[in-house]
Amino acid sequence: MVRVIAEAGVNHNGDRDMAFELVKVAAESGADAVKFQTFNAERLAALTAPKARYQQVTTDALESQFAMLKKLELPTDWHFDLQRYSNELGITFISTAFDLESLAFLQTMDLPFYKIPSGEITNGPLLLAFAQTGKELIISTGMATLSEIEQALAVVAFGYAHQSEPESLEDVWRFWSNSEAQASLQGRVSLLHCTSQYPTPIREVNLKAMGTLASTFGLPVGYSDHTQGLVIPTAAVALGASIIEKHFTLDRTLPGPDHRASLEPDELANLVSTIREVEEALGDGVKKPQLSEWDTRKAARQQVIFREPVELGEKIPRSALSTARCGRGISPMGLWDLVGTTSSRTHAKGDVPE
Repeated sequence: MVRVIAEAGVNHNGDRDMAFELVKVAAESGADAVKFQTFNAERLAALTAPKARYQQVTTDALESQFAMLKKLELPTDWHFDLQRYSNELGITFISTAFDLESLAFLQTMDLPFYKIPSGEITNGPLLLAFAQTGKELIISTGMATLSEIEQALAVVAFGYAHQSEPESLEDVWRFWSNSEAQASLQGRVSLLHCTSQYPTPIREVNLKAMGTLASTFGLPVGYSDHTQGLVIPTAAVALGASIIEKHFTLDRTLPGPDHRASLEPDELANLVSTIREVEEALGDGVKKPQLSEWDTRKAARQQVIFREPVELGEKIPRSALSTARCGRGISPMGLWDLVGTTSSRTHAKGDVPE
């Protein structure tokens, strides 16, 4: 079953009531999990760190990245209340940690899995700490090359097997060269294809890269979507995505960096419903007549029919045989086998041989 993660992210805008409403919307949409972001602005960004271009467009261009992030922190005391509320509504609460201290805090919440954001795929110490939790990991690969993804997986494999830090990156690669280390990721790690632009232009989605990730690393793949609309994540499911992550908001016109690339509540519900339909339509891949086809199969297929009379004991000529929809009888594939055989009885025009 495709896992749908409704990404609330920072779209709470620092408003507690809005955060709770986002949980409610996610639960009502039918999503499997609602995800927030846990970070401390002081640890995440330097005071002079610039914003990404899309952030300059969607927020105050003169404001620093630090100032923007400071307003979007999810206070620690909200987390447990949001988790409790999520449990009441039957949806899984998770949050993404962007620093070691935030990850340590999330460990006190006993979350079922962790999502590693695209920006941290080269953050060796944080990747190691994620793996050392022993939890399932979903790694987003926006902005990454295949070599960077492999390096991240090598660190994760090392972290699953060791509670200490490696002495060098060479130790990580030496461990990764063991096939057992690579096999240890099975059932524990999934990769999300992603384009880290908000919103993502359609020409830069590159959904076929999901197949590249799957064939290169042999791990389950999914898609973290930043396009506008429902088409691309739905197409990703049709191409085999096992996880879909999608940003959502209460109102796309709200101020903030991610609202513009997010779905509104009715759109999120529509997306989840559409994904479930596509998922059901994919079936098991076995080509066979479906139950609903059997009646149509009987009515729509032709059988052998005599188009001219044939007497008892006469050799049946090809000219005497044709096909028509009869609802019973011999398949047209057997027509040639009848030609030249001796008729066991007299057949009138329109008779159906048995």
